[in-house]
Amino acid sequence: MSKEDDLRDVLDKTAKEISRTENNPRAWLTWMVYLLGRMEQEAITRNPDKTSYSEMLAALQDVIRNRQRTGGW
Repeated sequence: MSKEDDLRDVLDKTAKEISRTENNPRAWLTWMVYLLGRMEQEAITRNPDKTSYSEMLAALQDVIRNRQRTGGW
């Protein structure tokens, strides 16, 4: 298994646990924001230049906009 496969497995399990714990998708926003905040802290710890993280957030916005327009990821 590759590192990406391992990470995908962890994220799949996490998504299932969140949905099992809180079945209302609107409440998941809190956990997505929490995860992004924690990831930002990790990014700053590893590389104090916030440019890369900001670029990732901009890309995420583009992906979400595309999802809303097309209905697919």
